[in-house]
Amino acid sequence: MTTRRTEYPVGEAAAGIRARDGFLVPGGVVGDGRYRLLAEFGLDERANAHLWRAQDGQLRRDVALTLLVGEPGDTVAAANARRTLERTMHAARITHPGTSRVLDVLGPGNGVAPGEGLLGLIVADWAQGTDLIDVIAEHPLPPATAARLLEPLAAAVEQAHHSGMVLGVDHPQRVRVTPDGLLRLAFPGPLPAATLQDDVRGLGAILYLLLTGRWPLAGAPAAIPTAPLGPDGQVIAPRNLFPYIPYELSSAAVRSLSDDATGGIRTSSGLIRVLERAKVIEDVTQRIDAVEDDPDEDYDDDGTVWTTRRPNNDRSKRRKLAIGVTALAVATVGVLAWVGIQLISFFGDDAPSAGGPTVVATAPGGGGGQNNPAPPQPGEPIQSAGVQVFNVKGTPDNPRRASRAVDGDPKTSWKTDKYQQQFPALKPGVGIMASFAEPVPFAEVVIDSPSGGTVVEIRTAPSEKPGLADTKVIGRATLQPGKTRLQLDSAEPTQHLLIWITTLATGNVSELTDVGFVRAK
Repeated sequence: MTTRRTEYPVGEAAAGIRARDGFLVPGGVVGDGRYRLLAEFGLDERANAHLWRAQDGQLRRDVALTLLVGEPGDTVAAANARRTLERTMHAARITHPGTSRVLDVLGPGNGVAPGEGLLGLIVADWAQGTDLIDVIAEHPLPPATAARLLEPLAAAVEQAHHSGMVLGVDHPQRVRVTPDGLLRLAFPGPLPAATLQDDVRGLGAILYLLLTGRWPLAGAPAAIPTAPLGPDGQVIAPRNLFPYIPYELSSAAVRSLSDDATGGIRTSSGLIRVLERAKVIEDVTQRIDAVEDDPDEDYDDDGTVWTTRRPNNDRSKRRKLAIGVTALAVATVGVLAWVGIQLISFFGDDAPSAGGPTVVATAPGGGGGQNNPAPPQPGEPIQSAGVQVFNVKGTPDNPRRASRAVDGDPKTSWKTDKYQQQFPALKPGVGIMASFAEPVPFAEVVIDSPSGGTVVEIRTAPSEKPGLADTKVIGRATLQPGKTRLQLDSAEPTQHLLIWITTLATGNVSELTDVGFVRAK
């Protein structure tokens, strides 16, 4: 998203930056000043719908906002926005765990002030959990897990369709994964021309995404690779990409995308039946034929009557049996380890293991005296207008997750890549560059991290993308597990602050759960 900086009078800045002319930044307010923007979670370009987490200034709770951006003078866009708002108001009657509850629907002159640059605003309960895209960022999900995740969302679509309503589940950034491992439509707002079949097609696309990590419909977000096509121009079945996917589940994903009335899945209930079967049968085992006795084999029988055939004392057969049992045991352990890794990977990002006491790291140049003045006194916390990964060599570390370091949610985090060698063997370091709406004098930076032993420097920067030599160190500390409060040297106001990691934690990887900034008095 491209934004442009706008200057405001001091009195207006104190009351909150008002979103106008498409200027949407963390800390801004929309909805005639009621909702303060916290972090953007996606963009549905088809409707120019910006998906944000925000705080309701009246009820003091987090909400999910779908902002329909545009100018009232654009008659086509305004008509489409009105249609989306109408359809959302109808769908607000649906109450189901698979969709967030719609709290309010606002339009120009009815909760949206003139000059905000908005054609509509949809307010829904905030869905705690994880972005759907982040869940499949590293690898697709096991088929049974994918079926279990999708079933509640499909059930919500089925309930809406029974009432003749379209839910609008055909965009991956509108969907989130709840802490209990279920998919939920977090940002309601069906497109003006969406049909019931579009909902079913969206469910099939999400299933395809969970199974393969690829999006099979047009308009995929930049963070998701598109599904490959076969010679006939049709999407390749998931099973052709990953042979372990059950045929029925792979076929259901492709058939849900099809417009063919004879071979395609036309209703959500048909897809739900497939998901229920896949959820129950988690592991597909191959049939092992029974071993028949060899009538010509000579057994040494002394005439004693046995209830079962007496074992043959053959060392070679016993050795083969031992090898087979050992191989089976190793394979079982491998499968259990793989399942454990999948579960840890799936749920690990939602619960960073920070916590613990707060450690205070004094300013490097603090202590008083004429040549060593005391550090500035802390004032009020301030939220950054945006963050990005700062990297001077190689590729950035998890750039799409940089905002997690400053979103105020202790269940999310940003991690560095895992390096084979400690810094500075491969690169001098890596960091997070935080930018602010105006130059600010800083007193403290508070870092919540489970990665004890990480060494960080706090540096001022003249721009978002400076050379490392152009930055200035105003704080340094070795992080302890939990919160580390870094007192900073006296410094002139800056609009860009760099959290620069010079030494990684054990395992050559570091994690930042949350970073807070405190301005100087």
